[in-house]
Amino acid sequence: MGKGEPVVLVHGFTQTHLSWGPLAGLLAADRRVTAVDAPGHGRSSAVAAGLWDGGRLIGDVGGPATYVGYSLGGRLALCLALDRPHLVQRLVLVSATAGLDDPGQRAERRQADEQLAQRVEREGVEPFVRWWLSQPMWASLTPEAAAAADRLGSTAGGLASSLRRAGQGQLDPPLWDRLAELAMPVLVIAGARDTAYAERGRRLAAAIAGATLAVIPDAGHACHLERPAAVWEVLEPWLDAHPVGHRASPTTRRAP
Repeated sequence: MGKGEPVVLVHGFTQTHLSWGPLAGLLAADRRVTAVDAPGHGRSSAVAAGLWDGGRLIGDVGGPATYVGYSLGGRLALCLALDRPHLVQRLVLVSATAGLDDPGQRAERRQADEQLAQRVEREGVEPFVRWWLSQPMWASLTPEAAAAADRLGSTAGGLASSLRRAGQGQLDPPLWDRLAELAMPVLVIAGARDTAYAERGRRLAAAIAGATLAVIPDAGHACHLERPAAVWEVLEPWLDAHPVGHRASPTTRRAP
């Protein structure tokens, strides 16, 4: 939707292309926005892909563009940026990470994701989504922002496949040592109340030359859904300040 320079939105786990809320509309005011369904989700429920091949599939759809990825979508967009940097003109990572450092933690995360995969296969999508949104991580999301109904277009098999193939534990090895390869402008966004991901955001921004870090006050993990206007107030001027073709400078900047 919209006209102008292309922006591709990549959602988080259990979501679909419908899940970007007001932020998609704000971007579409003067940009051509494509919201994709990540592998295992929505219209891509039958697509079984991991982070690297999933990133390539998204790049095949989006082409050269600014990629905005949230959580799972951030991992996919990051893999695409490292694998096919010519497609990623600018990169925006929302509540994202480059992986878990400790091999034991990665193994534990894969085991936990397998248990979640079995749960969604056993219970079905609607009960699983209802349970998923009841977790403490989403406590600050209003029902309207959580948009549970928009998450019901996936299949149990698709969500299970995403957990098994594209969970955080699948970044093995993690990507921290490769972040210096990123030459496109990068904006890292996290919610201040999500202390774990705010810290990961700081680490991401410190490891990427010229990256901008924005920590959104009074927001949790899904900061773009909780406080879309606050995220927009960071994102819009950053996009304007980093026109397509601009290369990152060696100095890390932090948004006010």
